[in-house]
Amino acid sequence: MSDEELEAIRQQKRDDLSEKVERGASENGESAGVPSEPVYVNGATEFEDVISSYDVVLVDFYADWCGPCKMLEPTVKKLAADTDAAIVKVDIDQNQQLAMQYQVRGVPTVMVFANGQPAERLVGVRGYEDYERVIDSLLA
Repeated sequence: MSDEELEAIRQQKRDDLSEKVERGASENGESAGVPSEPVYVNGATEFEDVISSYDVVLVDFYADWCGPCKMLEPTVKKLAADTDAAIVKVDIDQNQQLAMQYQVRGVPTVMVFANGQPAERLVGVRGYEDYERVIDSLLA
C-alpha cells in the first residue's frame, strides 16, 4: 500500500469522525456525539484529531501481549458505553512514537485529557469507579 493510499484512508477516518461529532446523538446509542464504544487510533494525526474533538477523552495505552491490559478491557468498554467521555485505545507496539511522546513506561497506562490537554495519568489496572470519578470530575 502506498503512502498516498494510507493518507487517503486516514483522511476518510478523520472525516468520518468529524461527521459523527457534527451529527450529535445517533442511532448507534451515542450521546452528544461521544462514541459509545472505544475508538482505536493509529498514528499521531488520528490521535490529535480525536483528542481535540471531545471535551474529555480517556486514552488506554495497551499492548496485545499484556495480561493486565486484557483485564482492563471490559472496564474500558463499560466506560465508553456509560460515560460522556470519548474512550480511545492506543496499541503501544503499533504506535511507539505516541507512547514515547506521552512517556508511557508501563502498560496499561490510562491518560485522561480535558480540552485537548493531559489532565490525569493512571498506571496499572484500577476499578471502574476510579476511572469514572476522574471522568466525572473533568466533565463537571
